[in-house]
Amino acid sequence: MALLALLAAGTWIGPHLIPWPFDRINLFDTNAPPSAAHWFGTDELGRDVFARTAVGGRVTLLVGLVAAVIDLVVGTVYGGVAGLAGGWVDEVMMRAVDVLYAIPLLPVVILLAMVLGRGIGAIIAAIALVNWLGMARLVRGQVLQLKRQEYVLAARALGLPSWRVLFGHLLPNAAAPILAWMAYSVPSAIFAEAFLSYVGLGVQSPQTSWGAMVSNGSNAFRVYPYQFFFPAAALSLAMLAFYVLSDALREAVDPQARR
Repeated sequence: MALLALLAAGTWIGPHLIPWPFDRINLFDTNAPPSAAHWFGTDELGRDVFARTAVGGRVTLLVGLVAAVIDLVVGTVYGGVAGLAGGWVDEVMMRAVDVLYAIPLLPVVILLAMVLGRGIGAIIAAIALVNWLGMARLVRGQVLQLKRQEYVLAARALGLPSWRVLFGHLLPNAAAPILAWMAYSVPSAIFAEAFLSYVGLGVQSPQTSWGAMVSNGSNAFRVYPYQFFFPAAALSLAMLAFYVLSDALREAVDPQARR
């Protein structure tokens, strides 16, 4: 959490620590190595790599967090309703999930880019359309296990409506795996955004992200490795921190995992 807080603070404070805007082109100072003037060096257009790494982190972290929240809301409600309803309703809803699972991410992004245009909105929509499926399956499985417990049967016997049983009893008791999966879905979304930016389907210049910077830096890695190293290091640290956080959350809220 401390590492994530440091990375997040750097993305917002970093651009204010130097006098160079992230999109400022200076053809007289291209591919400059790291120095006192340019802490991470400059790219092929003379843009400051430190400023672009900080601003690119905003896009990458924003995509990951927003996609995770959509994953939590949509996947939890969908999976909870399917598991609680059971029968043919559950069968139809989960077959729809299977169909969506079969759709690759790239065609979805290309289609959304044609409709929404390339940008953060299309990336978030594409990742959110695919990411919630795993959450829905997880929540459905938890609800199927919990709805046979005595306290759920007692709640139904008292005449509580289904939505109160779901949100008041079932989902709170399934919070441990839900929180762990949500923390895990953030690096998954970050990696998806980095991959899409790497293949040219992400944010467009002059806007940038860590994935886009890794893509640009890989083209000149042998000559100017710093253009690749700094955004790749930031991306790797963020994903590692989220993975460790997801494991820690699972152990913190699940007594069986602690044992």
